Amino acid sequence: MGTAFVEVIKRCGDNLTRQNIMKIVSDLDLEIGGYIPGVRIRTSRTDFFPIEQLQMMRFNGVHWELFGPLINGEEARIAAPN
Repeated sequence: MGTAFVEVIKRCGDNLTRQNIMKIVSDLDLEIGGYIPGVRIRTSRTDFFPIEQLQMMRFNGVHWELFGPLINGEEARIAAPN
């Protein structure tokens, strides 16, 4: 999240007012290192949840390995049992 915060500050430029910061963070779409490749940080004026993708992992006895496709958060909610 620190990398995303740095990107927001860069996009704000010299205008570090609350209003401008909120404007910038309400319109993000970026991919940053440190997350699973392909996972994007996205926000909009009506959706402030920045990460809504996931990918399954399994422990192979030595380390964790990713498997399967990226799953959209909405798909995960639909697939999860109640």
